[in-house]
Amino acid sequence: MRRSLLLIIATLAAAPALAIADTVELGSRPGYLVGQMAGGALKDRLAACEGPFTTRLFSIAHRGAPMRLAEHTEQGYRAAAKMGAGIQECDVTFTRDLQLVCRHSQNDLHTTTNILVTDLAAKCTRPFSPGRGAECRTSDISLAEFRRLKGKTDGADKTAKTPATYVNTPATGTLMTHAESIALFHALGAKFTPELKAPAVSMPFNGFSQSDYAQKLIDEYKAAGIPPEDVWPQSFNLDDIVYWIANEPAFGKQAVYLDDSYRIAGWSPMHKETWRHEMADLKAMGVNYIAPPLWVLLTLDGDKIVPSAYAIQARAAGLKIITWTVERSGPLKGGGGWYFRSISRAVKNDGALYPIIDVLARDVGVVGIFSDWPATVTFYANCMGLD
Repeated sequence: MRRSLLLIIATLAAAPALAIADTVELGSRPGYLVGQMAGGALKDRLAACEGPFTTRLFSIAHRGAPMRLAEHTEQGYRAAAKMGAGIQECDVTFTRDLQLVCRHSQNDLHTTTNILVTDLAAKCTRPFSPGRGAECRTSDISLAEFRRLKGKTDGADKTAKTPATYVNTPATGTLMTHAESIALFHALGAKFTPELKAPAVSMPFNGFSQSDYAQKLIDEYKAAGIPPEDVWPQSFNLDDIVYWIANEPAFGKQAVYLDDSYRIAGWSPMHKETWRHEMADLKAMGVNYIAPPLWVLLTLDGDKIVPSAYAIQARAAGLKIITWTVERSGPLKGGGGWYFRSISRAVKNDGALYPIIDVLARDVGVVGIFSDWPATVTFYANCMGLD
């Protein structure tokens, strides 16, 4: 399996920027996951499913393909497209000169790029020191300086005594601006789900307000001639969603509210009285899409995985549901970790993944699933006839 994956990655790195919906290659991982499943009708159907496979909107690339390639890099985005992701994500933040770039966080350059082994390290908010690491923000540097960096797999050696050992892994990925990601995704035949990230700096920053930030994201799609129906802008900040609904209604119609109510102490997807928002109130505000982590949408009825009260109420209110993130937890053993916390008793090994995806698709009714390795979701969508 590893040799097959590495072969795909090597091919993708050299691939030209062409629409590739008719050349989807899923590799061996879907077959491996099916092989781990317990017997039954779902396993039989998936085991009998053969290509050719095509790009599906149900398959949403989470930061590219970070299960194997550096997140938010051209190489990762190309890999995700090759694996049939119909929608791609650029997490959007800004540089010191207020240019939008693709990074998961405004303050992650020290763990996702080679900045600490360049002369730009001196510009970091908190330069490297042994035992304390560093903090480097996109807002510490200009766009021209950002372009000098290379992306790497997220992570760092926190015990490191030097910047080189802290960085720890090779940095070879090509970083991208938000506008460049739009051009690339369009060329690859994918649609768009940018996420407006929370700033790590106080706003306004250099005269740049939160509403300016939200507007600039939309303006870059308009400048590129991208139709609003091809864009699902996201934010954890409900005020951003409300701004788009009021000021850019064509784009706001598909704005995705990333509900992080689960962070509230005592919150439960099974107890409505703990929820921050009534689902009907969100719908009345003009919110049409909601996106919680997958564990929020699931619970157990005995040993059976079923929709949570949260999922049932969201559907009843007319909200469309997207969820995140599969293929982010490593091997699914001993409960599967944070993303599976509400159903951990039913998650014993990797064979649980497709049954979980099946419940999300069939019973919860999600319209898309984010994945760190899009081939997994693309395969399921093809086999089950999902768009």
